[in-house]
Amino acid sequence: MNNPRNNIASNLRFLRSQNRMSQEEVAEKIGVTRQAVAKWENGDSLPDILNCEALAELYDVSLNDLVQYDPEDEGMPIPPKNKHLFGVVTLGERGQIVLPKKARDIFKLQPGDTLVVLGDTNPATPGMALVDSQSFLRMTGHAVESIFREKGDN
Repeated sequence: MNNPRNNIASNLRFLRSQNRMSQEEVAEKIGVTRQAVAKWENGDSLPDILNCEALAELYDVSLNDLVQYDPEDEGMPIPPKNKHLFGVVTLGERGQIVLPKKARDIFKLQPGDTLVVLGDTNPATPGMALVDSQSFLRMTGHAVESIFREKGDN
């Protein structure tokens, strides 16, 4: 796409559909007419900055993504605010993975940084997550600080 007008129109159509709202409901929530919403979604006109901000808040996306995110370039729809899908990694023979560059850049990760690996083994919701160790310590009130000291002693 690479055209901001097309990006906004496409993103607005997708987000409204994703949120199962009518153009009338969107218009009512942000204080404009249904015709204004229709024109924005068709690319006939652009919402002003205040309406863009209201739309971004309504749909829980960043203002920047609402305006600039190109789903065709990214290969996926616009994400919720502060949520990212960085791609797929392959597990190596010894359990190692390489984090995608975009993830390392966004989180400012450097070689030697430590991450906490969290897991959920519930069959209904299995999954793993990586959390920066300093953030994890702040969240847990340093209750598990000894784990990191023991790991560093080896």
